[in-house]
Amino acid sequence: MNLNVFLLTKDAGLNKWNILSINTISRDQLLNKNIYLILIISLVFAISFWIGFNVNLLPAEASINAPIYDELFKILFITGLIIFIGMTIAVIYSLFKFRKRNDQIGDGIALEGNLSLEIVWTIIPSIIVLLIGLYSYNIYDRMGGMKELNHNHEMMSSNSEKIWAGISQTSDNEKAMNNLSIEVSAMQFAFLFNYPKGNFISGELHVPVDQKVSMKMESKDVIHAFWVPEFRIKQDIIPGQPTILNFTPTKVGKYPIICAELCGPYHGGMRASIIVQEESDYNEWFNKNKKPEVNL
Repeated sequence: MNLNVFLLTKDAGLNKWNILSINTISRDQLLNKNIYLILIISLVFAISFWIGFNVNLLPAEASINAPIYDELFKILFITGLIIFIGMTIAVIYSLFKFRKRNDQIGDGIALEGNLSLEIVWTIIPSIIVLLIGLYSYNIYDRMGGMKELNHNHEMMSSNSEKIWAGISQTSDNEKAMNNLSIEVSAMQFAFLFNYPKGNFISGELHVPVDQKVSMKMESKDVIHAFWVPEFRIKQDIIPGQPTILNFTPTKVGKYPIICAELCGPYHGGMRASIIVQEESDYNEWFNKNKKPEVNL
């Protein structure tokens, strides 16, 4: 069985359609083309998934939030690879398949208004964006971003100020009494960490491993951002609007704290360190720096 394919052009002067060429395609040829297309698509998916699961572009995981965030990154990475590799193959194929031949002296056919194509490339990206959005919401919720922020935090219960935003792993019904509570002050161009229980301020953030840390963050001037890449956490610090950030470190080590919000001419130098220690080492550091209580 053969399929006759008619290629039509419209004569602008005579306002009529003319047959430009007639091609005959057998059913076997059409079937072979579909098989090749399926194989190419399968290969693109296989390569993308292999790279996505075997190539790690992220720094080491050092908090309980890191594996959760990395799930989303893998999905985005694989989706991007499928689109990138697929479009690259399509462009290269088009360059060879539809290039101008030596015997062609005129312009190509002006084709426009393909409704089916418009529908396809509108629906497919819309579905991808919707699914990624729903999955992102789920990841953010699992990280604690949708928790109620005005819970009875030990560090925040002294006043009724509104906590505007943050990532909290503690709900209203959970008490944060056993958490390590730290107050963070951001200013141009430094972070300061106040330990209320020890009544001292440090330029480095020291925390014990495998213990939840609750931080209340305030800016003294402009918008800053507290970002630790190894922890996969980032939270804006807004002047006049306290934010919170809870995390649990899982690996001993020293990690950079980076301001991820353009805050002035020395923004690039606004860095600090978070030092995750074994509990015994942390207690030794804490006791060495805390101020003795004064009995009046």
